[in-house]
Amino acid sequence: MPTILGQNQYGKAENRVVKITRDGDTHHIKDLNVSVALSGDLDDVHYNGSNANCLPTDTTKNTCFAFAKEHGIESAEQYGIHLARHFVDSQPSIHRARIRIEEYAWERIAGSDGNSRFIGADEVKHSFVRKGQETRLAQITYSAGGDGEAKFEVLSGLKDLTVMNSTNSEFWGYIKDKYTTLQEDYDRILATSLSTWWRHNWTSDGQRMPQWEKSYEQARKHILQAFVETYSLSLQQTLYQMGSRVINSRSEIDEIRFSAPNKHHFRQDLSAFGLENEAKDGAVYYAADRPYGLIEATILRDGCEPHIPVDMTNL
Repeated sequence: MPTILGQNQYGKAENRVVKITRDGDTHHIKDLNVSVALSGDLDDVHYNGSNANCLPTDTTKNTCFAFAKEHGIESAEQYGIHLARHFVDSQPSIHRARIRIEEYAWERIAGSDGNSRFIGADEVKHSFVRKGQETRLAQITYSAGGDGEAKFEVLSGLKDLTVMNSTNSEFWGYIKDKYTTLQEDYDRILATSLSTWWRHNWTSDGQRMPQWEKSYEQARKHILQAFVETYSLSLQQTLYQMGSRVINSRSEIDEIRFSAPNKHHFRQDLSAFGLENEAKDGAVYYAADRPYGLIEATILRDGCEPHIPVDMTNL
């Protein structure tokens, strides 16, 4: 039975690129995990084993490191734009490049209050501790358009941002059938570990490019503020409010998608010990890691079409 080649891509995954920028005695760190995926005129390498149109994956790895040195890393998005453009524009056989980046944040370690320093140092500005919060994400896709116009798609996001409201959350009025055992709750903990991508409406050099660092910081801020300020009757409601806050506050963002596993906290039954365990009195909870409710939603600017894949784990 004859077969044909379908979608395909190749590249070097998880290149750990760490760039140190020295500003006098003050150092700055950009710590990235960079994955490259290329596609284009690659039928012959699959059908015949001809590598004539194949840029080696080792070359893509080397390019990631060389570009960090040659161009620096202003932001994950800007760095990814440089890489994606290079692979498509420099290689006639490559028509589409996708650069996926995870960024790991570091914060500076302050010296002791006693002002104790090693001999010869005026002030320590090169020591850091890895932040234990979310991982920043970026994905840049650059395609040579069939109409001759090349276009970018820039997604930014984060994962593993764990948040909790210890009150101002309820869950009641849901469908109940013979298999329902969950009790209605009018004062519950709402906790989740957010993963989210948002899509910028910048697609070409002819447009004004967003300030990527500021855009990320502001989007994250609006997500957290909406989480705090929403009296939640469901996690779905909270996700919609977070997405709406980002869309309404950031003109450069047209679409945002959330994947939010519900970090369940159940009030422990202490009646066997003669103890009441009511939320209003400060309850003790059992934190269940699985199974968990998984709530997902896309929020769009009115009039925009969705582009972020529904399955966020398989972009």
